[in-house]
Amino acid sequence: MTVGKISAQCGHATLACYKTLTKKNPKLVRHWERTGQAKIALKGTSEEQLLELEAIAKSLNLCARSIIDAGRTQVEPGTRTVLAIGPAPVPLINQVTGSLRLL
Repeated sequence: MTVGKISAQCGHATLACYKTLTKKNPKLVRHWERTGQAKIALKGTSEEQLLELEAIAKSLNLCARSIIDAGRTQVEPGTRTVLAIGPAPVPLINQVTGSLRLL
């Protein structure tokens, strides 16, 4: 995927988590909004890794949303492109993503 496509997919994933947590944990969302709305882009290696990370995040009761692309531009329909996790306390997110490299 191009940088622009990755950026768009990350935007979709961020909004998916935001919309979910606005309903489920508005206090956490307000804290995240007041403290700078941190977003960190990390690099995964495969769809299998994204699924594994998503399962680990959910097992820790973190909001985790993966995006499956419609396939109208750069990837095949049904391709899992990105995973968003959080917002959540940094130590919890690091339990899931601590071994990943920055994008």
